[in-house]
Amino acid sequence: MATTIYKISIFVLFFINISYPVNAQRLYVGANYHPHDDKNLEKIKTDIHLMKAAGFNVVRMGHLAWDSYEIADGKFDFAWFDKVMNMMNDAGIKVILDIALHPAPIWLHKKFPSVDVVDANGNRLYPNHRYMDDVGDPNYQKYALRYADSISKHYKKFPALLAFGIDNESGDGPISYAETVRQRFVFWLKTKYTTIEKLNTSWASQRWSRRINQWDEIGLPQSGYVTGAPERVLDFRRFISDEVNGLLLKVLNKVKTNAPDILTNTNAWFFSPMKYFDWSTIAYSGKMDRNGEGFYPGNTLVTNYGVMNSLFGISRIQFESKKPFWCSEFTTMNAVPNSIRKSAYASLFYGNQMICGWTWQSMHAGEEQFLEGMVDWDGIPNRKYEEYKKIAAEFKAIEKYFPYKPKPEVGLAFSFPGIIAGGEFNEKQDEQIQVCWNLFYWRNMDANVVDVSKSELPYKLLFVPGVSVMDNATATKIRNFVANGGTVIMTGNSAVMDENGQVFKTTRPGLLNDVFGIRVANYEETELMNEVSPKLFSGKKMEINFHEKMIELESSRFNVIEPKEAEVLANINSLDKDYPIITTNNYGKGKAIFVGLPANESVLNLLLDNLIKELNIKKGPDVPSGIMARQIDENHFLYLNVTGEPKEIKFTAKSKSILFNKSYEGNFIVQPYEPEFIEVIK
Repeated sequence: MATTIYKISIFVLFFINISYPVNAQRLYVGANYHPHDDKNLEKIKTDIHLMKAAGFNVVRMGHLAWDSYEIADGKFDFAWFDKVMNMMNDAGIKVILDIALHPAPIWLHKKFPSVDVVDANGNRLYPNHRYMDDVGDPNYQKYALRYADSISKHYKKFPALLAFGIDNESGDGPISYAETVRQRFVFWLKTKYTTIEKLNTSWASQRWSRRINQWDEIGLPQSGYVTGAPERVLDFRRFISDEVNGLLLKVLNKVKTNAPDILTNTNAWFFSPMKYFDWSTIAYSGKMDRNGEGFYPGNTLVTNYGVMNSLFGISRIQFESKKPFWCSEFTTMNAVPNSIRKSAYASLFYGNQMICGWTWQSMHAGEEQFLEGMVDWDGIPNRKYEEYKKIAAEFKAIEKYFPYKPKPEVGLAFSFPGIIAGGEFNEKQDEQIQVCWNLFYWRNMDANVVDVSKSELPYKLLFVPGVSVMDNATATKIRNFVANGGTVIMTGNSAVMDENGQVFKTTRPGLLNDVFGIRVANYEETELMNEVSPKLFSGKKMEINFHEKMIELESSRFNVIEPKEAEVLANINSLDKDYPIITTNNYGKGKAIFVGLPANESVLNLLLDNLIKELNIKKGPDVPSGIMARQIDENHFLYLNVTGEPKEIKFTAKSKSILFNKSYEGNFIVQPYEPEFIEVIK
């Protein structure tokens, strides 16, 4: 008996060991589908037949559709959707079922007017548009959680279910300035500061005679089109962020309690200008199993900046997660033929596992009724359907080698307080991070966006681009990183303000001036200083001397740097005198480099190649310009030509194309806008 049990155990372990990697290594291709628009089961059956014929293995359903399931207060109707779920399962198509936290149903707005958004002028706004909900309102949260509880309990055992979607585009929608919001904000401030004295100090309330004498005197830091003092704005946006994150975490906990074995996912547009919130709280919680985004690179084939922006979106949502990424929405619209396929392959380089087209149906009504999907308004498939069908077939051929697992040795610092408080600067922190991200895109190297205060910083090189707010936790992490042998590059607009959003009274870069061995005195406006340029420069133009190499660039501002222990690597030499602009300082076992300009590719490129060699950072594959490339594993390489001309890849080994069933002896050609996935023949 014991021997039999032992043999069974070995068999089970063997099965787990061989099946788990196979199940994990999968690529999903499908569509966002909206059966609540037309509950005609015959039409749905036809759609599913077309999806299956295209090789689709996933659909995303349910988002923006709360009242399709809870049609009135406490009255749930799941019967119609049960049939859809079972039909998907019969077709072998997995389902991401979104739990649509907003927009809230009209019946909920009527029951609790406090759910309505109130603008900064005190006008209560009717929910004409999506996301017109005060997500921090206790009544809203109570009913949103009840809805999440009901739908997750009901569908957790359905075999088609792949994941629950946790809300959609949580950063979008206007912030409410209702009296109920003000009251919650006051409570949040009481919890944070505990005393009026601490609040007044943190808010510099002596300025402009704005001292707070009792908690009820606190108002919201915006009136009409005039925003308030930056310290108050920063705290208010932190409060709003905490409310959004608080709701998401409550729903995640509810879903995981009800359905612990089901994955969770979201379309995390946290950086919407409407209600930008601190997504790093969710990203570092580990509770979102699959971070996701809507991948919308624009409709062009020949230009690539839209693709780059969308790929940067993956990085800024993923942070340091080692789990696969899901593009739970992906472009259709009027995308030029083959541009969707090009974008789909580009996403694989950043760990994406899913291409879920937005949308299946060219919609018949509503705000997006002229947005074109994969099938036309009469249900007939169009060329985008055929392109997704081709993607599905090709991904099926290569999926066992994916998703790609990035191995970054470089971190790019993100700071939510820096985003909010740094809004006064011409170059925003998001833009500075993306400039640094671009450096590694062009080099075909992995780099993680990180929240320094939450990260273990397992990197050789750390960029701190425009992190204007420097708190003690972040400063300590950077200090220890350098002392223990890391190299940091900090750019202009960094470490300007303390955690309250007040400019440091102490020497800048705040809390880190000794690490960098400098004093940042002030800043100058380039256009004004060019009035005394001996080179007769105008506008934002300047010239930098880096080891006798002259480079011209444009920058609106530059820091005035006084080197202390630091060595000067470069000067601005186009003004009335030489201004140190790049310095380096040895600190502990590491090195701290300061660049007194907002992140600029031409300047940072001067430093980067030497640092890659000096720090022994693994370089990307050696390929021509315009080729995206990654080594997926020991024997497999992925390429994508994002240009309009053929590119020759230098290759010494024999190889075969898994995509195109070709064999190569050494070098091979990647055609314009085409991918290539090769296996080394040993």
